[in-house]
Amino acid sequence: MESQNKASLPAMDGFERRVASRSEGARTCDLLLRVLALVLTMAAAIVLGVAKQTKVVPITVVDTLPAINLPVSAKWHYLSAFTYSVASNAIACSYAALSLVLAVSGKKGIMSIVIVLDLLMVAMLFSSNGAALAIGLMGFQGNSHVRWTKVCNVFGRFCKQVAVSISLSLLGSILFLLLVGITSLRLHKKSK
Repeated sequence: MESQNKASLPAMDGFERRVASRSEGARTCDLLLRVLALVLTMAAAIVLGVAKQTKVVPITVVDTLPAINLPVSAKWHYLSAFTYSVASNAIACSYAALSLVLAVSGKKGIMSIVIVLDLLMVAMLFSSNGAALAIGLMGFQGNSHVRWTKVCNVFGRFCKQVAVSISLSLLGSILFLLLVGITSLRLHKKSK
């Protein structure tokens, strides 16, 4: 009887090692995605946070008088959508750093809270991306119905920085969405 139990131990040992290695692989993937989300949201906040450009623009007051050349600046905090984007990326970056610490602990109760907070980050980042993209498109295309002219032909560098920031933030929000799915699946498998 003892010989049968001893014979089954190595097989059970190998099974436990495979389960542990899968768990470690999932944990490593989770941590890697969190680090990438942290880097992307930090980069998005920094790129948009330093975006400013000043140009000298000719302004015509009356058609019969010559144009007046005035320096005009484009800064991220002039538009509330860009302010929201910088703030939400900064919040998501801070949360990603905190969630790295929480994810390392790997406790089931904490991971349930992390899923909810990850989902909040997804919602916040997607909403700020939508707002920033809408204003960015308005600056790129203008709107003839309300007589808003294009500004990206004047402030090209500023518009490029906004586009890069929105792209980085969108990638960060997709990573948070992946984290929600991966963590949910991991918790679902642990509950079985």
